[in-house]
Amino acid sequence: MWLIAHGIVGRADLPIPIEWFAVAAAVVLVVSFLALAAGWSRPHLERVRERPLFRIPIAVEVLLGALGVFVFCVVVYAGLAGTDSQNDNLAPTAVYVGFWVGVPFVTLLFGDVFRLLSPWRAVGRLTGWVAGRAASDALPEPLPYPARLGQWPAAVGLVGFAICELCWAAAKDPAPLAILMLVYMAIQLVGMSLYGVEPWTRNGDAFGAWFGMVARLAPVARRADGRLVLRPPVVGTTGLHAVAGTTALLVVAIGTTAFDAAKEGSLYNGLLGDLQDAFVGAGLSQGLGLELAFVAGLAIAIAVVGLVWTVGVLGMPLRDLRMSRRALGRRFVHTLIPIAAAYLVAHYFSLFAYSGQLLWPLASDPLGDGSDLFGGAGAGIDYSILTATAIMYVQLGTLVLGHVAGLVLAHDRALTVYGSPRAATASQIVMLVVMVVFTLGGVALLSEAMNL
Repeated sequence: MWLIAHGIVGRADLPIPIEWFAVAAAVVLVVSFLALAAGWSRPHLERVRERPLFRIPIAVEVLLGALGVFVFCVVVYAGLAGTDSQNDNLAPTAVYVGFWVGVPFVTLLFGDVFRLLSPWRAVGRLTGWVAGRAASDALPEPLPYPARLGQWPAAVGLVGFAICELCWAAAKDPAPLAILMLVYMAIQLVGMSLYGVEPWTRNGDAFGAWFGMVARLAPVARRADGRLVLRPPVVGTTGLHAVAGTTALLVVAIGTTAFDAAKEGSLYNGLLGDLQDAFVGAGLSQGLGLELAFVAGLAIAIAVVGLVWTVGVLGMPLRDLRMSRRALGRRFVHTLIPIAAAYLVAHYFSLFAYSGQLLWPLASDPLGDGSDLFGGAGAGIDYSILTATAIMYVQLGTLVLGHVAGLVLAHDRALTVYGSPRAATASQIVMLVVMVVFTLGGVALLSEAMNL
């Protein structure tokens, strides 16, 4: 199952070589850049009209939070009490397919659904409500969330999850995975008790912060007053208030997905083999050496993405701007959100289409003991719903659209920052190169995964 989950099933029959797609994608970006320079002379995305819909009732919020807690408990119980087989226990598929992939896919359509379903947020809010009712005068106020901490805890948490998913073999086994879930829940409860539920879930919760980023691309959003609104897709990214660690969070999101794809290719496999040999030569076992090689490879992938982004920021002039290079980078970091989402969809679309079908039979037999709670335990994967070629088209199209969106966002923000169309266009030349590099990198990773 995990081979299916982390790759594309079958070989794509594309009408032209993959290299031509890469060239075409680069040409699309260059043409888009020139079109923006010629016809986009003032910012349009900083203030976009929203169409108000309705408020989600408190009762619905409570029910959704309770549902999140219930699912969390079921998955933990399955991991602890069920079979040790990864393929037959609900926990690994629920976490690495249903949660890690399914939630952001749904988020791209319907907004920040995880905020309503988050089990630790629900428990934190319930605990605060009960404690407030029981002893309102005795409760101390939460500590102010440290500005210097920002979203660094979320970035570190995302790296930790990537290590569990991609590097540490034991973290895919049901029982250790369930224990890790409980540890993460405990960390979140401590963070919320110190700094408050909302400040911590926005900054310290890796999944709350990351899924919240993805939600900015969705056509559905929830305002501070609780009302749902409709808006054009992608433009919600312009409202991002970047803080310390925001750039790191997005770089990690792109880097971890890139590593997951790259480690399937021959080039990166050679590097990982050399790293494993080095660790084994230092006296470690083959298994531990391979896991540490994966961790080192993950760190390299994240560092490369960070380096590419840094080059893009350094390529933007500071002349006549009253801001630091760091502040300038934060003004443009929202352009990474569609790129991160494009990498996620491109790499995990086959997992979502195929391995996501396993959630129903596993939910019917969560412990892997032969039960059939919902009558679906005998269901399997229907590979005929999508061909490998169709999946490849979706992946390539997503990569191009994501990077074009990033280019549009960068140009629109440059008009605000630099004031004139000429200065804005000149400032984004290096950023265009960065977008091309990200796009070609994504296409190359797909090519490696497909073994074209």
